[in-house]
Amino acid sequence: MSGPVDALLARMEGLLAPMEATADPARHFLGTYLRTTRAVGAAIDAGLFEDPAWVTAWDVDFAGLYLDALEAHRRDPGLAPEPWREAFGTRAEARPEAHVLLGMNAHINFDLPQSLVRVIPPEDFADESVLAARRRDHERIDTVLAGRVAEEDAALQAAGSRRTVVDRLAVGLNRGSARVLLRESRRRVWANTSALHAARLRGPAALAARVAQLERLSAARVADLRRPGPVLLRLAVTGFGVTLPPDRPR
Repeated sequence: MSGPVDALLARMEGLLAPMEATADPARHFLGTYLRTTRAVGAAIDAGLFEDPAWVTAWDVDFAGLYLDALEAHRRDPGLAPEPWREAFGTRAEARPEAHVLLGMNAHINFDLPQSLVRVIPPEDFADESVLAARRRDHERIDTVLAGRVAEEDAALQAAGSRRTVVDRLAVGLNRGSARVLLRESRRRVWANTSALHAARLRGPAALAARVAQLERLSAARVADLRRPGPVLLRLAVTGFGVTLPPDRPR
């Protein structure tokens, strides 16, 4: 595993240890993310991606946005971006998978398009072959995530997630739904990334305005998912992602 990924894992482990000691509910998402990051690192080493160096840089940058939000929230909840304030505000007694799914929603909808724009410079967007390779590697992450569903479900049960009869009957459906949600969210993320790139070409102010718009949309999505009821079922009905509306430059 690469040095940058090792450093990322060490940062995650350092944050997770005290959270586990105090039974902080935010540990559920961080623990899931830590295990997933290990799996992504192993996939990079195994040659799953076309450009492992780029995937490594992206993996570290993307995770850093979440970890920065987490550390900011721990200093002062008002410092975290709005989608993360919503996710971190989930009731402590909510089921572990609710904390994980709400964290995923904030991270994928708000952080992922920003990270992709940061690690795909304008010249790569202008090169169709390079951009296509970046998109394929972006989509290959789903192979890693989908392969984690069963183990993460078991980990959440071990963390105290109670399973009702309906839950047990829906396990297969949930795993299938997870794959569908991943595909749907990737498409929206790529569209939002393209929208952020178009704004970037117009200058920092235009990009900041689109990021602010994405922040509001992402926060509203997390807030909606926090309503009482099964989060995964609501995701299956309404979808996972958000979509930036067409821009109307002034």
